[in-house]
Amino acid sequence: MGDPDGSKSGRRWRWRGAAARLAPPGWLLDAVRPRPAPVPWAAVTRASVALGVPLAVGMAVHRPAYGALVDIGAVFAVLCDSADAYRLRVLNIAVPQLFGVAGIALGILVRDRGWVTVVTLTLVALVSGMISSIGSVASFCGLLFLLNAVLGAGVVFPEPHWAAPLLFPLGGAFVLALTLTGWPFRRGAPERDAVARSYRAVADLLEAAGQEDYDVRRQAVTMSMNEAYDSILSRRTRDIGDRSPRLRLLAQLNAVTPLVEAATAARLPDRAADPAIPGTVRDLADAVAEGRGAGRPRALPPAGTPAERAVDTALRHAASVVGENSPAPDGAADLLGRPTALRLRARRAAADALLSEASWRYGLRLALCIGIAQTLVSVAALPRSYWIAVTVTYVLKPDFGSVFSRAVTRAIGTVLGLVVATAVVSNVERGWWDVPVMAVLAGLIPAVSAKGYGFQTASITPVVLVLTDLLSHQGVGLVLARFIDSLIGCAIVLVLGYLLWPESWRTRIGDRLADTVDDAAEYLASAFAPGAPSDDAQAARARMRRRVYRALSVVRSEFQRALAEPPPTGPRAAAWLPLVVAVERIVDATTAARVRANHGAPAPAPSDVTAIEVQLRQLAGQVRSHQRPVPAPVPAGGVEEGALGGLWQEVEAARAIASAGPDGPGG
Repeated sequence: MGDPDGSKSGRRWRWRGAAARLAPPGWLLDAVRPRPAPVPWAAVTRASVALGVPLAVGMAVHRPAYGALVDIGAVFAVLCDSADAYRLRVLNIAVPQLFGVAGIALGILVRDRGWVTVVTLTLVALVSGMISSIGSVASFCGLLFLLNAVLGAGVVFPEPHWAAPLLFPLGGAFVLALTLTGWPFRRGAPERDAVARSYRAVADLLEAAGQEDYDVRRQAVTMSMNEAYDSILSRRTRDIGDRSPRLRLLAQLNAVTPLVEAATAARLPDRAADPAIPGTVRDLADAVAEGRGAGRPRALPPAGTPAERAVDTALRHAASVVGENSPAPDGAADLLGRPTALRLRARRAAADALLSEASWRYGLRLALCIGIAQTLVSVAALPRSYWIAVTVTYVLKPDFGSVFSRAVTRAIGTVLGLVVATAVVSNVERGWWDVPVMAVLAGLIPAVSAKGYGFQTASITPVVLVLTDLLSHQGVGLVLARFIDSLIGCAIVLVLGYLLWPESWRTRIGDRLADTVDDAAEYLASAFAPGAPSDDAQAARARMRRRVYRALSVVRSEFQRALAEPPPTGPRAAAWLPLVVAVERIVDATTAARVRANHGAPAPAPSDVTAIEVQLRQLAGQVRSHQRPVPAPVPAGGVEEGALGGLWQEVEAARAIASAGPDGPGG
């Protein structure tokens, strides 16, 4: 007789329970799950040509090893080409190559010198780690400085000794030349596209009032504006001539700020804007992208409420700016203040890197791990073990994401890459067949890198192994050694670079989050400062709002990295992420109240502003000292029903989230 239905059902549920227990944890699935990203076909073509042509030239002149050296430099340049604007792309590719030359020369100089090599690479790792905190270009500089030093000390390059320091940057120069081929035809197009994306993001935001994805679309606005400002302000604004196209773009981007502020006020009725409004914003985006005037405007709905008047005023202002050929230089620059250039920010960041505890902490972590990796080479004489230090360098990059998840995903990506490398090395005869194979493998790097770190590792591993085999001629035996080296490098990072440096929740995220709450309180006080709102005051308020949102985007990035880590960090980040959203909504509510007051709504009483500011200061202090917020009494005067009633509700929601957080804000 068969089992009763209940028995079958019980076995089925037990099987499902066992399968659930054996399933990978959520944080690991999130780390290895591919992110949606389009294939950048232009970058794929450049990478294929950049690595295929030098290898073909090397084969033609019977110097395949020289072609492999050029290709190694080209691989690093392909990874550094991560910007859109041509000025930034030149910086991202060219400047790190100089550090790479210094690294490869220093590595060759100390090769096979025992403890001298260990000490030298350890000091290089310390310098590399500290300068990596300055910015994206400095991060690539530090990465290439250390990577090339490790390669120079561990790889036997073909003679003469000057070949590698000369041919590595030649590969980078070739990538840069390929990148600049489009400059005469697309000069200024990346910057225009960046500004147009900001307009389109605002159009999406206007359509999202009353919808659940409003916060997501607002975050997209912040990111797009950050990218656009960084793209345009790669030089000082005083270096932009009165008729410079970038001056016009800067004015057009500045005109987005009133639109964003008006969109926050328009959201309060919880209904989407009239379709003509986001449609007009998208028309402006098309005009910016094509570098033309705004054209004939659409018929806009009548503006009755203060929020509607704010949207109408901001939209007409943006249309006039987009259609203006020669904006005033001062008006275009002042919305973000002077000096606004990335150059000055880089100098300040460089000074901060020398004094920052975080930069020293990361530099020491990287130096310790590289020192241990290189000591293993000297003591245990592991074959081809320079790959251990290479693994440590790539995994222990906090600005690239969670260290823990990177170590795990690198191991997984390495396995996938080694499978491909084994098939290539064992089945493709060394010679001219390497050229098309290398072109295909190189194109995979930009094609899949945006999908996640593990996919990037899987695409780079076979390229580097094939190039290394062209230098060493070790065949399939090289593959297993690389796998073992990668596991050793990941283990060093997990133990010495992660577990032994337990950064507290308060140090890593709590303090930054508390600072943003303080910034929100300062923004509130500035928005409703006594006196009539002058143009200078409004510009200062716009700058402060941008700073607050930029700081919040940094905090959000830290949360995203923490989400990819195992318990207790990952679950704690998931529980606290809503507080970041709550602080963003507080800033939105402050802006909305100020915009409505500017367009006819009653202004809040100074006592109401002070009461809410005090509550925000207290919340910041409690987050910073990892204490649970105590219930706050409602101030006298009916602030919860006045002009700042919406803001008070957002503050109360933030306090409720902080009170419900696990283990207190400091954890």
